[in-house]
Amino acid sequence: MGGQASSVEGVHVVVVGGGFGGIAACQQLRSGGLNFTLIDMRDAFHHNVAALRASVQPGFAKRTFIPYAETFGDSFVQGRVQRVDIDRQTVVLEGGREIQYSHLILCTGTDGAFPGKFNTVASYQTAVQMYEDFIKQVQAADSVLVVGGGSTGVEMAAEIKTEYPDKKVVLIHSRIALADPELLPSVRQQAKEVLLEKGVELLLGEKVSNLSELQLNVTQRNSVVTTERGTNLTSDLIICCTGLKVNSAAYGSSFPGCLADNGALKVNDHLQVQGFSNVFAVGDCADVNEPKMAYHAGLHAAVAVGNIVNSLSGKELTSYYTGNVTMLLAMGRDDGVGQFNGLKLPRCLVALAKSRDLLLWKSWREMQQQQP
Repeated sequence: MGGQASSVEGVHVVVVGGGFGGIAACQQLRSGGLNFTLIDMRDAFHHNVAALRASVQPGFAKRTFIPYAETFGDSFVQGRVQRVDIDRQTVVLEGGREIQYSHLILCTGTDGAFPGKFNTVASYQTAVQMYEDFIKQVQAADSVLVVGGGSTGVEMAAEIKTEYPDKKVVLIHSRIALADPELLPSVRQQAKEVLLEKGVELLLGEKVSNLSELQLNVTQRNSVVTTERGTNLTSDLIICCTGLKVNSAAYGSSFPGCLADNGALKVNDHLQVQGFSNVFAVGDCADVNEPKMAYHAGLHAAVAVGNIVNSLSGKELTSYYTGNVTMLLAMGRDDGVGQFNGLKLPRCLVALAKSRDLLLWKSWREMQQQQP
């Protein structure tokens, strides 16, 4: 695919955000011989699929961060994007640096609470240490309350109870059904069964009313948590797994007419941002009706880069089609639930495919580095 593309002068693709979609796009641009710059606020890719394991297992976090510079060299720039100047086709960084583009791929992902997400300007060493410090808080607590029973909360509760079976772990969720609504009802029920088997206590249909007053991620003996129904419970450690939101800070002011209600960018079938032939959105920041997953971000990246190449060589653009939902939940290192292409999978198969090493091998291979 690179022959024709690499001969095109004046092509410089800027990729904003070095998550799963961003690194997939960069590797495809590189193999296609296209000039690119990757911008991210961190100095290392975060394999956040394994972030929850890194929150409970000492020494694991260093395997979840992979330095960008070793893979991309001078094509990587560390910085926070302030805005995009669409008239001058320039990305403006905090501090004033400007990087011009012929094509722009936005892969800014979603933001959420630590430890599930780590979207902070920080060095690789600082990031790893934050997870190691968090583990000490988990170890010091006799009881842990996980707030939010979406997929992240379910996995978090399972990881803690698997690693520390003697701790009291309670999961509170405002709805009755757990995990992602796009999952088959039987898979969501199975997630509940696994948690109960492990000894996690469930408080469903209840919402924490004093969350803003509580200190999160720090062990404080017998912190009092109140629900909107008036239930009181105490816990030593409170972990929030709610409130994921699209990370639109880098582009929100530049594409105001292209934003969906949640801050994602409206795109056409070719993943071009509405009204722009040379700007693409990939992953969680693309307004595509499907679960927000690393797997989908990689598929988006292939379509976006392929369409940049196609547009340069005058070929027809390809479209992105959503399929049946594939989603695997790691329920600790020894169990899992999920579905492939809309079909429920056996727990042992999910444990083998995902739960054991959380697909870390895939990211290290993608980044062409050796896992420590």
